[in-house]
Amino acid sequence: MTLAKFTQRHPLILPDGSHDAATVFLNQVIDHPNITIGDYTYGHDSAVPEDYATRLAPYLFPGAPEHLKIGKFCQIAQGVQFITATANHPMDGISTYPFAIFDPLRFVDYRSSLPSGKDTIIGNDCWIGREAMILPGASLGNGVIVGARAVVSGSVPDYAIVAGNPAKIIRMRFSDEQIIELNRICWWDWNIEKIEAAIETIESADIAKLSASCFGARQPQD
Repeated sequence: MTLAKFTQRHPLILPDGSHDAATVFLNQVIDHPNITIGDYTYGHDSAVPEDYATRLAPYLFPGAPEHLKIGKFCQIAQGVQFITATANHPMDGISTYPFAIFDPLRFVDYRSSLPSGKDTIIGNDCWIGREAMILPGASLGNGVIVGARAVVSGSVPDYAIVAGNPAKIIRMRFSDEQIIELNRICWWDWNIEKIEAAIETIESADIAKLSASCFGARQPQD
């Protein structure tokens, strides 16, 4: 197994030797000043969109006041959308109807008049299920799992599993002590050769072994 070539558009090679067109490394297909995506994070979309940035974050325009930041080794299923604050409508007047967007002379000023929203932050090694919706300013920790069609807002702690509308924590994947250790290890920041050598351990639930491969065996305490 090799992960060394993360710069290719279609990293999934099928048994017949063909590349799966539906699976892409997202930082190889998205070039947007307001979107940052870590290495090896992939998206799957059988529709094979021409514009992956618009498919993922349909309201995030270049130069918007907020950003979408996605970590490394995330897995993003088909239909996932990040709804950023620029999707908002004015709420100070009698109507929320965005009259200004239909007037070219007012369009730019209208966008700049909307409240600035928080960045949307997705940690490393997150799995976001099919057609999940991440709302403006949401922050997902490392190792989070988001259930299919969940609607997520606010902060989600590291290694939580969330599902539903509104999304709620179903359970934590590891104990508090294990989560602290996993964040200390942060295997996603290792060089790729070291990750490849440790894949069997990363795929297992042996955190102690992974920690030993990172820091060496711990000495017994007196």
